[in-house]
Amino acid sequence: MDSVQTVTDMVGLYALNIAIAIVVFVIGKWLARKVTDLAVKLLRKKEGMDETLINFVDDIIYYVLMIMVILTALKQVGVDTTSFFAILGAAGLAIGLALKDSLGNFASGVMIIMFKPFKIGDVITAAGVTGKVEEVFIFNTVMITPDNQKMIVPNGAITAGSITNINAKPTRRVDLVVGIGYEDDIKKAKEVLTSIVNANDKVLLDQGITVAVSELADSSVNFVVKAWVNTPDYWDVKFALTEDIKITFDKEGISIPYPQQDVHLYKND
Repeated sequence: MDSVQTVTDMVGLYALNIAIAIVVFVIGKWLARKVTDLAVKLLRKKEGMDETLINFVDDIIYYVLMIMVILTALKQVGVDTTSFFAILGAAGLAIGLALKDSLGNFASGVMIIMFKPFKIGDVITAAGVTGKVEEVFIFNTVMITPDNQKMIVPNGAITAGSITNINAKPTRRVDLVVGIGYEDDIKKAKEVLTSIVNANDKVLLDQGITVAVSELADSSVNFVVKAWVNTPDYWDVKFALTEDIKITFDKEGISIPYPQQDVHLYKND
């Protein structure tokens, strides 16, 4: 009779534990969904947060919480969860090693989306590629090069080096180096260069220009010409100034020397 009572008590206790485990699972699942929804709601309130990142975070938070809920429910039934943690740890390590590069690109993508060193439409130089940013994904960034090639660059390669955001600012400075011959008139050349820059209607004269001798080189006297322009006008102004300088120098008789080398021959008696 005692043994029957003992079995009955054990069955009753086991049934109670199963009932508690079911309650833990149901409530835990409900809480996991609520916590995940709250986290997603907070992320969506953050301006500029990428929807792809939000959906990924949604899945990660929910499944991590559900694993905790399931393990808690199993422990309530009497299952030893230590082995489960060991298996999960080993599986996580194996997956991490196998997907090391992908996880690195993912982490870099999260950093790019959160800290925004550039945005869609910016022209950047990163990972050895210069182009206009067309799309930013979690694992890679799509760029269009000046000659209209589509480049897909891993985010890890972008954040591993320096990033130059070429049109992040509304204005840029055009820098030119112009050489004249040693026999040419420096003052005349300076006046001509200054007039050429002042004549370009896209140069922002209110920000000042610089025309100065910078170097006495081997074959030339070098001037630096610096002028500020609106960023979209950078290449137009640079090309126009270069062409105008050559045409005007030719008219004014100012030479633009090229590297020369004197060779002296001696005859031995």
